Amino acid sequence: CLPCCKDEIEVQAPPGHTVGWVKQVYDGCHVNYTVKDASGLTVLRIVGPHFCHCQCIGDDVKFYIKTAEKTTDIGLITKQWTGLAHELFTDADNFGIQFPMDLDVKVKASLLGAVFLIVSSSFSFICFGLCLCSSVSR
Repeated sequence: CLPCCKDEIEVQAPPGHTVGWVKQVYDGCHVNYTVKDASGLTVLRIVGPHFCHCQCIGDDVKFYIKTAEKTTDIGLITKQWTGLAHELFTDADNFGIQFPMDLDVKVKASLLGAVFLIVSSSFSFICFGLCLCSSVSR
């Protein structure tokens, strides 16, 4: 949640040839990302959940894929709820991603990189009258 803890990932295909970047953006209590092409131009934005309020147990955590201008939703990355016991006692997570079939293949690769970047962060929700957020790299 702090501006000093921003993460980024470089997406290469084939190895040694950068096709895009995904960078975490500090935005208060939101976990947001920009998806950039190889030249550094922002092509998409990912708007994550608001971590300054409680996330209800049983809800999926949604990251909306938007146009660069943030005007239109074009896809979704979801951390899927897998049940209380699974969530509490394992490190396994289920993620899903949806995007348009006609999206440029390099942008699709960058979005898959975004999923890996999101997975590499650990988000904790404490909802006993007070909600805290932690985004800690594993």
